Amino acid sequence: MFRHRIIWIILFVLLGFGTLLWYRLSPEKIEVIVAPVEQGAVEKVVANTRAGTLKACRQAHLSPAIGGQLSVLAVQKGDQVQQGQLLLELWNKDLLAEKELAASEARTAQAQAESARVQAENSSREAKRLQHLFQIDAIAEETMDKAKSLAEAQRYTYQAALAAAETSLARLNVITTQLERTRLLAPFPGIIAEIHGELNEYITPSPPGIATLPAIELLDTSSFYITAPIDEVDAAKVLVGAKARVTMDAFGDRHFAARVRRIAPYVLDLEKQARTVEVELEFTDPQDTKNLLAGYSVDAEIILEERSNTLRIPTQALLPGNRVYVYQPQKGRLEERIIQPGLSNWDRTEVIEGLQLGELIVLSIDQPGLKDGITVRVSQEESTKK
Repeated sequence: MFRHRIIWIILFVLLGFGTLLWYRLSPEKIEVIVAPVEQGAVEKVVANTRAGTLKACRQAHLSPAIGGQLSVLAVQKGDQVQQGQLLLELWNKDLLAEKELAASEARTAQAQAESARVQAENSSREAKRLQHLFQIDAIAEETMDKAKSLAEAQRYTYQAALAAAETSLARLNVITTQLERTRLLAPFPGIIAEIHGELNEYITPSPPGIATLPAIELLDTSSFYITAPIDEVDAAKVLVGAKARVTMDAFGDRHFAARVRRIAPYVLDLEKQARTVEVELEFTDPQDTKNLLAGYSVDAEIILEERSNTLRIPTQALLPGNRVYVYQPQKGRLEERIIQPGLSNWDRTEVIEGLQLGELIVLSIDQPGLKDGITVRVSQEESTKK
C-alpha cells in the first residue's frame, strides 16, 4: 500500500514537471488587435500634397500713387476700416496752397464772367432800343452801327470770360486730383493686416517691374476661400463642384464642409517640390467662416466617389494581394483570406466579396510570425465605426 502511494506521488511529480516543461518550451501565442467588419460609408478621396492656406476673398496691397514723406498715419495694424476711410497721407501743404490759390482764381474768373454777362446783356438791350429808334428816323445810322458793334464785342467778351472761368475750374480739378494722389483711402471694408512705414519716412511707389513692399495690406475678412495644392496625378480626377472636407490645425478635429470652386489651368513646377495643381475651395456653410483668420493652415480631402451603407474594414488590415487575416474566436486561430476590395482611402476600404458582417480581422499585421492557421491571443478589439 505504501509502495503504491510512492508510485502515484512520483507519477504526479513527473506529470507536473512535464506540463511545466511543455509550457516553457511551447511557442508563446502572438497577441493581435482585431476589429469587426462593419457597415458604413466609404469614400474615394484625394488630399493636398502640402498644407493649403485659408485666404480672404479680397485683399489689397496698397501704396500711394506718388512718392513723398508720410505725414499722417490714420490707422494701426488690426484696425477695422470702412470703404473710403483715410489710411495715410503724404506731406502736401504745397498742393493745398496751390489748391487754395486756384480756388480763389476760379472764383475771380467766375465773377468776371458774371460781370461780362451783365455788360453783354445791357449792350444787347441798348442795341435793340437804338434799332427801333433808327427805324423811325430818330437817330443816325452811324449811332446804330456803333451800338451793334459794342453789343457784339460784349458778347465775345462774355464768352472769353466763360472760357477763362472754365479753365480756372479745370486747373483747380487738376490740383485736387494731384492732392488725392497723396492720400490713400480704403477701397473696401476690411482689416489692416500690415503697415510698412512710419511717420516722416519717405514712401516710394513701386517702379514698373520692380516689386517693393506696399505701404498697407488690407484684408476683407467677411468671406474666405481655401487654396490647396493637389498632385498632378490626382488633379485630372477633380471636378468643379465636387464635395470636400476641410480641417484646420487651429480647430482640432472639427470638419468644415466645402466644395471645389476653381481648378488652376496649369501645373506648378516649383524647385525641389512635386508638381501640383492649385485647387480653390469655398465653404458651403457661411456660418463656418466666422471667427476665422486669414493664413490658417488647411488640410483638404476632395471626395471623388462615395458609397453608403456598405461593408468596410480599416485599410490598415489589408495586406498585399488583397489578403486579410480573419480571427476565428471558436478555435482561436487565424485564417488567411483573399477579398475583393472596392472603394478605398487611407482610413477605410470597401469589401465587395470575401468577408461577412461581424467577422473579426487582424489590424496588427506588422506582428512577426503571422500566418494562416496559427493560434493567437486577442489583446484588443477595436471598432471601425466613425
